[in-house]
Amino acid sequence: MILFVCTGNTCRSPMAEALYKSITGKDAISAGLSAVNGSRASEHSITVMAKRGIDIKEHLSRQIDISMLEEASAVLTMTEGHKAMLLYAVPEFSGKVFTIYEWAGKKGDVADPYGGSIEVYEECAKELEELIREGEKLH
Repeated sequence: MILFVCTGNTCRSPMAEALYKSITGKDAISAGLSAVNGSRASEHSITVMAKRGIDIKEHLSRQIDISMLEEASAVLTMTEGHKAMLLYAVPEFSGKVFTIYEWAGKKGDVADPYGGSIEVYEECAKELEELIREGEKLH
């Protein structure tokens, strides 16, 4: 199982989780480093996923915890900053924590679309789709 991690678990990581499940048919979960448990996915995230036939209306944000890290085969963060924060807190998981870009054999960060236009969210979703497809080829 893949664990996708972002900041608040309302935009990038819920979209990555849903896209991963849709593209691969494999299990995934998502969480945030600073999530407020029980927040809904952002409206624009819901909209761009719905355009792809994926329903994330029932998504509720959650704070990352040790059990999620233990259960995951890989932990994919959206940015180098997320990865650094996570590894600072739990260095024992360093062998399975990567940015989603690293996992896809590339360098970069997935910018936070929070507060942006629907077009910004659409670009983020496209970026995540490409990274997931590239990463799946490598793993």
